[in-house]
Amino acid sequence: MASRVALGGLMLLLLALQWRLWIADGGIAHTHRLKQQAQAMRDENDVLRARNAALDAEVRDLGEGTAAIEARARTTLGMIKDGETFYLVVNP
Repeated sequence: MASRVALGGLMLLLLALQWRLWIADGGIAHTHRLKQQAQAMRDENDVLRARNAALDAEVRDLGEGTAAIEARARTTLGMIKDGETFYLVVNP
């Protein structure tokens, strides 16, 4: 009888340890979720790094010469130079 109680206690202990290993915080499932979140954040950081590099290049271009400023004014504000004729082409 004592061996059955001991065996039952060991089985409960084994189940409790398995639950902690697979399901509880700090277990395999939790670690897997954290790894997925970390990868998603790394991917987002890569996108933001590329965006920052493009903005940094644009800032350097705007600071170095007038060609970039002129191109920006033409595309964003629709400005034209003196003596130029503006044509607006509308797709049907």
